[in-house]
Amino acid sequence: MQESDISPATSEPTQTTPIGVALRGVCMGLAELVPGISGGTIAFVTGIYSQLVTALASFGPQSIGLLRHPQAFWQQHNLGFLLSLAAGMGAGIIALAPVVRMLLAQAAPLLWAFFFGVILASVVFIGRARAPLTLLRYGTLGAILGVAFLSLPIGQLQGSWLALFIGGAIAVCAWILPAVSGSFVLLVLGLYDDVIVAIADLDFLKLSAVALGCAVGLASFVRLLSWLIAHHEDRLLSLLTGFMAVALVKLWPWQNSDAGTLIESLLWPAQYVSLTGQSAYLLGVLPAVALGVIALWLMQRVTQPA
Repeated sequence: MQESDISPATSEPTQTTPIGVALRGVCMGLAELVPGISGGTIAFVTGIYSQLVTALASFGPQSIGLLRHPQAFWQQHNLGFLLSLAAGMGAGIIALAPVVRMLLAQAAPLLWAFFFGVILASVVFIGRARAPLTLLRYGTLGAILGVAFLSLPIGQLQGSWLALFIGGAIAVCAWILPAVSGSFVLLVLGLYDDVIVAIADLDFLKLSAVALGCAVGLASFVRLLSWLIAHHEDRLLSLLTGFMAVALVKLWPWQNSDAGTLIESLLWPAQYVSLTGQSAYLLGVLPAVALGVIALWLMQRVTQPA
């Protein structure tokens, strides 16, 4: 049986199958490995966002009583959808974490440029569906918040179990929003490298801290998000569009990862070569941006109703 959701651009049902949901999960997992793009953005532009938030918000104290009725519990919480998505995300993260780790070390400008294109297209796609006056008002506020967030000093938290638990609880709130990246939050907290290494090395002790923190943070935040979407969707997404437009700065292809703030980390290509001794990939950056735009456009197109 197929499930349906509401396409963000057309408000028409978007048909999804378990395999289709799992493939979206793979894309969301890849997105969350890179500090600058949100898995929530992928869910939004591929037409499963409201279904995801509704399914997550369905969990609560009443869920305990439903455990005595497995079929009702499964249907109430849309577990077929959630498990397919989780399986895709898990597979994507485990399979692609080493690749992302290698690209960040060897060809970072190309990776950043690709996701710059993805986010640029996301800003256009999400923003064009908003009411112009609402986008102007709340998008401006989102842009101001984005500038403030980008100005935060990069943290230097130690990757202890407790720090990873707290980081996971905060980052998952960003993951579910269609603008803010959970990896971006981990980077600001100074925990990004610890999490990427833990995933690549399958360090289950550290991963358990992140997973438990994510579960606690998600349970605390998703009901508020569900209410905001139900009552203030246009305002919320306008604000996040402005935030995401400013967050494009974080995906500038040439960066110094040792800088004190995210703004200070931005370099010109010649500075990047001088500092890192690596290629600036000048001939590859613009094609990588274009590839990111095309990838997002294709994801949006294939999820439109027939």
